[in-house]
Amino acid sequence: QVQLVESGGGLVQAGGSLRLSCAASGRTLRGYPMAWFRQAPGKEREFVARITWSGGDTSYADSVKGRFTISRDNAKNTLSLQMNSLKPEDTAIYYCAVGSWSTSVQGYTYWGQGTQVTVSS
Repeated sequence: QVQLVESGGGLVQAGGSLRLSCAASGRTLRGYPMAWFRQAPGKEREFVARITWSGGDTSYADSVKGRFTISRDNAKNTLSLQMNSLKPEDTAIYYCAVGSWSTSVQGYTYWGQGTQVTVSS
């Protein structure tokens, strides 16, 4: 089992920045990709960014490319998401996940409880 706990969400004005963190515990994450997803009210959960175990490969949703940066620290078992130039449409609950190298919800086995990000205009 893997336990994931997100933090760092909050209320920010458009154009501002936030840094999300995800602390992992339990079984080893060695070899496993991790990802961030988000879910806005009334919408399906969508892929935001993913990263390989080594951190050598990342990919992003087109909507956040160039504004968000995913990273991980395997020594500390943490995943991060630096979010810059935030827009009101980035408002959502953000989830971290552990699983396979996928952009779909079904590709991930373990999920955190989420952290709310609200961007005001």
